[in-house]
Amino acid sequence: MQTDILNVRGVHFGAGKPKICVPIVERNRETILSFAEKALDKKPDLLELRVDWFEGLYNIEAVISLLKDLREIIADTVLLFTIRTSNEGGEADINVSDYKLICERACGSGYIDLLDVEAFMEEGLLDDICEMAHQNNVYVVASNHDFEKTPEKQEIVRRLQYMDEHGADIPKIAVMPTKERDVLALLSATLQYKEECGMKPVITMSMGKLGVLSRMSGEVFGSAVTFATAGQASAPGQIGIEEMKNILDVLHLDRQ
Repeated sequence: MQTDILNVRGVHFGAGKPKICVPIVERNRETILSFAEKALDKKPDLLELRVDWFEGLYNIEAVISLLKDLREIIADTVLLFTIRTSNEGGEADINVSDYKLICERACGSGYIDLLDVEAFMEEGLLDDICEMAHQNNVYVVASNHDFEKTPEKQEIVRRLQYMDEHGADIPKIAVMPTKERDVLALLSATLQYKEECGMKPVITMSMGKLGVLSRMSGEVFGSAVTFATAGQASAPGQIGIEEMKNILDVLHLDRQ
């Protein structure tokens, strides 16, 4: 099945090499802005503000002010806004109502392009936030993270389908392998979803040292984005952006 291409600020998700996202995992305003400025020198396709790391997360006006200054620095670079909760490996211990409110204000600010939404936080939440985000011209990356294990192949496919059906523009799943075959299960599920189920770009990865291969082979198996570091990693198994660029160039498929 042909994947529809999602065009965000001229970045074509679902076409060609996986797009490289650099996460920002810093605690205070000054270090976040400084890191973003330095990361731009390495020319990532997009930046992810992991706002769950931000010490001012629960001060909404501080979050919006940070986004304003961040947008001024990054100009037309695509920005993904993420509150990763402690339930899925993040720093935020947050209730659903506060999570939803921060997401709404971020989307309404006009400063973000993509919003990460944890797909299984609460029934109906993904539908509601997708509708709100789309009204504000923000695309949704629905996500699910398992830092303990790798689900069965068909369960991975089922979760991606759920995200697709409930309004996500880019379904995403990250799982932890305990053996080599877990990595194969993740890659096989990604390919099955791409070939049989989804017309949307998808992001998948197997984490940790065992799963590094999955971060490099997205163009083959169907993952549209890979995460690489320009400093501190936001998840196990991420490698440096310069190394990742070289690897993606070597593995690039000439489909013309």
